[in-house]
Amino acid sequence: MSTDRVDGPADATEEPSPEEAGQPAGRGRRADGRGRGAAPARKSSLLRELPVLLVVAFVLALLVKTFLVQAFFIPSGSMEQTLHGCTGCTGDRVLVNKVPYWFGEPEPGDIVVFKGPDTWSPEISVAAPGSWLSGALLTVGRAIGVAPPGEDDFVKRVVATGGETVQCCDVQGRVTVDGEPLDEPYIFEDKPVESRAFGPVTVPEGRLWVMGDHRAASADSREHVADRYAGTIGEDDVIGKAALIVWPLDRFTLLDDPDIQGEALGAAAPGAPVQGAAAVAAPYALGLIGAVPLTAWRRRRRPGVRRARLSGPSSRPPGTGWRSLRRRPRTRPARGPDGR
Repeated sequence: MSTDRVDGPADATEEPSPEEAGQPAGRGRRADGRGRGAAPARKSSLLRELPVLLVVAFVLALLVKTFLVQAFFIPSGSMEQTLHGCTGCTGDRVLVNKVPYWFGEPEPGDIVVFKGPDTWSPEISVAAPGSWLSGALLTVGRAIGVAPPGEDDFVKRVVATGGETVQCCDVQGRVTVDGEPLDEPYIFEDKPVESRAFGPVTVPEGRLWVMGDHRAASADSREHVADRYAGTIGEDDVIGKAALIVWPLDRFTLLDDPDIQGEALGAAAPGAPVQGAAAVAAPYALGLIGAVPLTAWRRRRRPGVRRARLSGPSSRPPGTGWRSLRRRPRTRPARGPDGR
């Protein structure tokens, strides 16, 4: 009599019973059906994923810094008292929002951080890094706003835009744009009228006329009116809009962008604060939206519960679930000479 063994399903593997393996029944696996090596495997998996998570975090931080928001340390006193940065003061850390200028251009009254033209002298002096390590630390510090910015980074307030004519001063000593005086309640320590007169200067299209709130200590467009740009800066050189003081905590506040030219905005005026708040919140909303696909992708990659084909209930104690059983080989009688 011959026997033929019929192979069972691939997932119905033979397993020795606890008695055959020399173990007491009900031991060798945890109550949730996982082996004793599950915890070490989980730790090993975390260690393998840690470098990947660090790289992902770095890339996300770089993207946020490039396209959404960036922190800046203000070491100059040219924006006193709006921004503290003078010697002896607590240097403000401001959050610069890049989203508003995706859809529009800087407006009069905006506080902007920008790359100064090559004709502008630095307001601060930054020592060159002595090694690659100090250079890397300086780069990281600038990215999070705890180190001084580059020598060509400036922060000023927009006073006039392309096509407008700016001049100082009227009979009351005020700056005028297209003959109309500006409403500038933020000015601190202005110079005497005779020492701050300039213009008239017509701002070229695509450029901005900027001035510091601390008029007596700001090397702004007035100081560079004789250069080839007539003291103006390019709109393309604007890094973003200073929107929020984040440090020190006792000065934590939104930065105001008043309508210094007194334009009648009609029905749009009540919505201006809402738009400003939305611009500040937009980077965080975009970051949350970007995190959702990453979280869903990671959840899909998690190993699920293995679903094996089960051939019957387990003989183990209740609560241990199901297990694959050994399949006995089938036998059939040998055929006779007549094939029966």
